[in-house]
Amino acid sequence: MPAPLANVRLLGPEREQYLQKVRQTLGDLRAALTRIGLQGAEDEAFRNSIRQLDDLFLLVIVGEFNSGKSAFVNALLGRKVLEEGVTPTTAKIQVLRGKDAAASGLAVDEGVLQLTADAPMLEDLTLVDTPGTNAIDREHEALTRHFIPRADLVLFVTSADRPFTESERAFLAGIRDWGKKVLMVVNKVDILETPEDRERVRAFVAESFRTLLGETPEIFLVSAKQALRAKQSEDEAGLAASGFAAMEEHIRSTLDEQERFRLKLLNPLGVGLRLSDAAARTIDARLEVLEGDIRSVEEIQGQLAVYEKDMEAGFALRMSDIDLILHQFEARGHDFFDEMIRMGRVFDLLNKAKVRENFERVVVARAPQQIEDKVHDIIDWLVTSDLQQWRAIRERLEQRRSEHSSDIVDKLSGGFEYDRTRLLDTVGKSAQDTLKNYDKAREAARMAESVQGAVANAALLEVGAVGLGAAVSLAASSSVADFTGIAAAGLMAVVGLFVLPHKRGQAKKELREKISTLRRQLEEAVEGQFRKEIQRSRSRIEETIAPYTRFVRGERDHLQDRRQELETLATQARALRSRLGGR
Repeated sequence: MPAPLANVRLLGPEREQYLQKVRQTLGDLRAALTRIGLQGAEDEAFRNSIRQLDDLFLLVIVGEFNSGKSAFVNALLGRKVLEEGVTPTTAKIQVLRGKDAAASGLAVDEGVLQLTADAPMLEDLTLVDTPGTNAIDREHEALTRHFIPRADLVLFVTSADRPFTESERAFLAGIRDWGKKVLMVVNKVDILETPEDRERVRAFVAESFRTLLGETPEIFLVSAKQALRAKQSEDEAGLAASGFAAMEEHIRSTLDEQERFRLKLLNPLGVGLRLSDAAARTIDARLEVLEGDIRSVEEIQGQLAVYEKDMEAGFALRMSDIDLILHQFEARGHDFFDEMIRMGRVFDLLNKAKVRENFERVVVARAPQQIEDKVHDIIDWLVTSDLQQWRAIRERLEQRRSEHSSDIVDKLSGGFEYDRTRLLDTVGKSAQDTLKNYDKAREAARMAESVQGAVANAALLEVGAVGLGAAVSLAASSSVADFTGIAAAGLMAVVGLFVLPHKRGQAKKELREKISTLRRQLEEAVEGQFRKEIQRSRSRIEETIAPYTRFVRGERDHLQDRRQELETLATQARALRSRLGGR
């Protein structure tokens, strides 16, 4: 004879192992979805669907209070767990689980009492014992809303002395639309003296059920008290005589159906996969936006690289203008020395002031002012280019902020879009503030002062507070300091033959060296300042967009990891569903 139902697991080892795999996968999937942002009603629905696996099979017991429901439950469990009596003893819905079971979503309100019992059957099965159908109005909503829809089997217990009462008929009519499998249990058959009496009761219940629900139910006539005594004394014959053995075998075979087990697991797997597919679409939409953001960042960085390259070319061209001025300066100097340092002009050389005046007028001429003008042109060009670059960055950020299509925006609710938009607003405002506060005159003055200081620091001469043009003029004019007063050298013949050619060559050489030094020092000073300003401009832009750059790159990496994790778990869930024959 099979072991009593209370003493066995409803699932075999293979199904139990499979159930644990489903639980683990769905638990991991929910954790992953929570990290992505699953919350609210969807999270609650998924959580409840997973928790239903803790109540894999749900057996709901209904009937009038005097039908012996509590005695029936005690007989199922093989010992007294529920209070019995001739007056109503069950004022609440009572949910019975195994002793190690965690509380689940079945505890819906104060009308539900959670109980535990040490019975192997309850590891796979949850029993729900209800108030009598003749006192169920208060709990009816909770019963029909939370328990009947999920019941795998409804055991309708009626009494042999008052079978199928009016309140029982009304309750059965109320659950008819749920389409649940109902097992009719006629209790207290021990009060019926003859087999004929039992058959009359069976026929009456069958006909009443068929009239009400349009089908013939499975009917078991049992004696709960006799069954409990038989189980406690291990009386197999007595258990069989009580009608319980046949009923328990029917319950076991009904709940152990492959299709029922399959459907139980397919439901939470289906919920999890639906949510994971939705989450994957959300992640993909976010990644699509972030890829656009990263392209924008790369475009900005590319613009900066092109900007630097263009500025290098523009700077070289502008410096060549200064170099041309210096070449012309040197050529005029050579012509001047050829004209002045010769025999016919010996007496003119005696007048130092006159020579210097002529040198400054003819050779130096407007070179210092031209050089200073060119340097200021470079500075103005730098300032204007920097301003234009800031405008381009601001426009690109503003364009990125407004170029989402509405269907993508609809997918980006929540913290992700808020954080991203906030960063774009912050970075865009920073760029706007830079443009608003950009003072071209002040920037140009700052650069000019830096260039002049760089020339002075290069030891061209101690310019003090004079401008760059004055510094160039002083440096060039000093080239004639040693070419005056040469008449004191002695005889005119000696001067003409030896001294003047030597002095002329020496003057040209010194002028060439001075201009070469001036050229080098100007290039170093202006180019150094140019590179410093280019780097300063780039650094300011990079610092401004750095929070946005870090966010989009970090969020992309984070979402790619979450997407991979989600895909791995969804693949596992699909494999489990496939083994169950689901699609």
